[in-house]
Amino acid sequence: MSAKLARVMEAFYGSQWALRRETLAMFQMLLHRAASNVKLSDEEIKAAIGDAPAAAADRKQREQGAGGGVIAVLPIFGVIAHRAHLVQDISSTAGTSTELLGHAFRAAMADTSVSAIILDIDSPGGSVFGVGELAAEIHAARGQKRIVASVNSQAASAAYWLAAAADEIVITPGGIAGSIGVWSAHEDWSKHLENEGVKVTLISAGKYKVEGNPYEPLSADARAAEQAMVDKYYSLFTRAVAKYRGDSSENVRAGYGEGRVLVSDDAVKAKLADRVGTFDEVVAGVQKDIRKQQRSGAANPGNAAARIALAEAGIPQ
Repeated sequence: MSAKLARVMEAFYGSQWALRRETLAMFQMLLHRAASNVKLSDEEIKAAIGDAPAAAADRKQREQGAGGGVIAVLPIFGVIAHRAHLVQDISSTAGTSTELLGHAFRAAMADTSVSAIILDIDSPGGSVFGVGELAAEIHAARGQKRIVASVNSQAASAAYWLAAAADEIVITPGGIAGSIGVWSAHEDWSKHLENEGVKVTLISAGKYKVEGNPYEPLSADARAAEQAMVDKYYSLFTRAVAKYRGDSSENVRAGYGEGRVLVSDDAVKAKLADRVGTFDEVVAGVQKDIRKQQRSGAANPGNAAARIALAEAGIPQ
């Protein structure tokens, strides 16, 4: 196993995830194949964890010429990670970094020519690291500039955590949102290693330093500790969604926060989203509102130049 793959495996099994289970299964398949020195094709990687930069570049090419207002569009595509090293170590074609997305968001907020921000979301979620902090930052910016989350076509788990922080969530027809929940994974390789004639001896200091390692079955104490960590992040997740969506934590936990996704109309009925609409409709609606503000004199005259400023996640404008 290469040093790079070892880092990926450590990051995957050492993190708590707000990620759809289907993506988990694909991730595990990729990791196991990579660990067995099986070369992964670009098609397999894209099918498993997306093609975020290519999708963002396509969005930029299609929308750059649109007019009607100053809007920063921040793509949130693929698997989310704090610094995106987990997915980028497997492939450079996937993932959104919350660290770089935060830079892009702050740049858009600071740009006086930008009147509104659209979070263009197509993500199954990802690691919990960095998500809660960025969501809180987005929520705190409400009222300064209009912030709309466009579910186009998936805002699941950690991606929904970010979407919930916006002023409004608009979901495309046939889109899905939700998957509110947290999980982690442990693999016991002891039997496999035994069959291969390998015995691993861990030498450590600190009672719990090596608990949950993959070379032995998961102990009851280690499982309880990991469950407590998962529960903690789930509590943070559901409390944040309740706050951002004007609901109670109890309603979130007992209703749409039990881990399933809902399709467009059902998501609106459950108050996971505010209305159904395509990305283009969201852009047109925001442009219309900006023009209305400009005509009323409420907007900065310097915003009269009609353009869309596209700030790709991780590339501050």
